[in-house]
Amino acid sequence: MSLRPRSATDGGAPGDVGTASAGERFARALAAKDADALCALLADQVDFQALTPGRHWQAGTAGQAVREIILARWFGEGDDITELCSVAAGRVLDREHVAYRVRVRRSDRDHLVEQQAYYLTDGPRITWMRILCSGYQPLPA
Repeated sequence: MSLRPRSATDGGAPGDVGTASAGERFARALAAKDADALCALLADQVDFQALTPGRHWQAGTAGQAVREIILARWFGEGDDITELCSVAAGRVLDREHVAYRVRVRRSDRDHLVEQQAYYLTDGPRITWMRILCSGYQPLPA
């Protein structure tokens, strides 16, 4: 068994869910801004909390987390996610971890956003999730 976390380059196609962890599928769905896929990954009742620069976020349902926070406030209509730059997944004993970076076009400027998430699942769905976000970091022109 390798101690190196899985990365986006470790075999399988980007849409391959056969070997991808729930966290990897979450990162891919987020990068695609796919509300239905994100909601399907989160349990109907989920303990979701996140920290972005300047704000703490909480949600109790998949719909709240996805439609009121992730795709409404973090990555809204004016934010074009142009690339999923990296994904790395692993475990900390019983807790799963995923880190991902996305390139986002916002206000005619490219930004890099990194998020680290720790989560628990009950079968295929995420029941508990904590996310820490770097915020929008402007890329050099």
